[in-house]
Amino acid sequence: MEVTNKKLSDDVFFAEREEVLQQWPTGKGVNFDEAVKYQQSIAHNRRFGNKLAQAVKDGVTLIQPRAGVALYTQHIKLLQYLENEGEADLLPSTVDSYTRLNRYHEAEVGIEKSKESGRSMLNGFPIVNYGVDICRAVTSALDNPVQVRHGTPDARLLTEISIAGGFTSYEGGGISYNIPYSKNHSLEKTIRYWQYTDRLVGMYEEAGVSINREPFGPLTGTLIPPCISNSVAIIEALLAATQGVKDITVGYGQCGNLIQDIAAVRSLKNMTEEYLHKYGFNDVRVTTVFHQWMGGFPQDESKAFGVISWGAAAAALSKATKVIVKTPHEAMGVPTMEANAAGLRATKQIISMLRDQDLREIPEVVKESEIINREVNCILDKIEELGKGDIAIGSIAAFEAGVLDIPFAPSRFNAGKVMPARDNYGAVRILEMGNLPLSQDLKDFHRMKLEERGKFEHRDVSFQMVIDDVYAIGKGFLVGRKN
Repeated sequence: MEVTNKKLSDDVFFAEREEVLQQWPTGKGVNFDEAVKYQQSIAHNRRFGNKLAQAVKDGVTLIQPRAGVALYTQHIKLLQYLENEGEADLLPSTVDSYTRLNRYHEAEVGIEKSKESGRSMLNGFPIVNYGVDICRAVTSALDNPVQVRHGTPDARLLTEISIAGGFTSYEGGGISYNIPYSKNHSLEKTIRYWQYTDRLVGMYEEAGVSINREPFGPLTGTLIPPCISNSVAIIEALLAATQGVKDITVGYGQCGNLIQDIAAVRSLKNMTEEYLHKYGFNDVRVTTVFHQWMGGFPQDESKAFGVISWGAAAAALSKATKVIVKTPHEAMGVPTMEANAAGLRATKQIISMLRDQDLREIPEVVKESEIINREVNCILDKIEELGKGDIAIGSIAAFEAGVLDIPFAPSRFNAGKVMPARDNYGAVRILEMGNLPLSQDLKDFHRMKLEERGKFEHRDVSFQMVIDDVYAIGKGFLVGRKN
């Protein structure tokens, strides 16, 4: 099927909706008109978009954890703990892996086993299995707004139940929740699935209910060059806006070099707005999210707090609207709620201390930001060309041609030819370009930066640098120096 970037017609949407709501019995509990009324009853300060807008006005960066367990009573207690003891400004419901794969029968088994054992036998909160009423019990038990975070290629039923269940923000996208997460889902299918999700959000918007949408910024979370993650974020913002979404939070995963990280967030905000205006979307609110380090963590708790604090500083100094916080147990698997709250408090301390400092306009940041802008323009110009102006067609063709290529992604629809490595100052550069359509001077710039490092370390620029960089932070460094 050819997927185009056109708003889904009511006929197409409602015919599909009948099938979607029959995928699991809880789908029958979704009534759009009743859900609109319920959403309208949610207090102003408990709506995600309102809180983000206020943060922009106040010049503060909000903090948000990841969290989710199988039993809803324990999930409520966990989120209340993170709200009170962790001082979280925004709350998540991270969905379990079975739900992400639409394997609701296995999620049901996980709920039953969790009841028997008294502890979570799922790695998240199974929204689809619980349905609308239990979701409302969760979202109404908290003082702060709650977002659904997941990783689902086909999230249509999950979206229906989540929004009807009182969640006011929803993460994901047809590229960012496919290529980094899945091996066999085609982009045609997932972009089309997410057009459904975004059209549903657009319909709530038209009924007077604004739901915040957040494409997933970090992608694979491993040495992602900012031009690649920013390009995907802009594409997903355009795809969402076409379906009627009016409130979009674009994201970026920390790379570790402070100048580059601030420049990337600066570029992301400016260029998302620029491309939305270019396509005629002049009434979309754009905010930003900074994800603390997504790669390997030190096992030592004190060292892990160092990594968390560095991410907090970068988020604050880039004036990101919110930051997704890691925990000091990151290297050991699922954190305790105490560890989760500790990561939040450490982040809050740094954010508060740096509230009045802003590095977005210093010359080094502006210079790096301009490089990212040019790289993104190269990629998006080529995508527009491939799609003859249609961003959906162009994006699918771009992945086929390797024009868009996400490092370390499992998808067989991703070329996997682009290879990043750090330069001498820890900024992520591109060692192997693959088919990225960067201009020759930009390609030369990346090569020069990597050769600077090679000269400093007395070694050739090679794949060994990539390996060394992937493991560096776990060993206490940013750049994987030659021993």
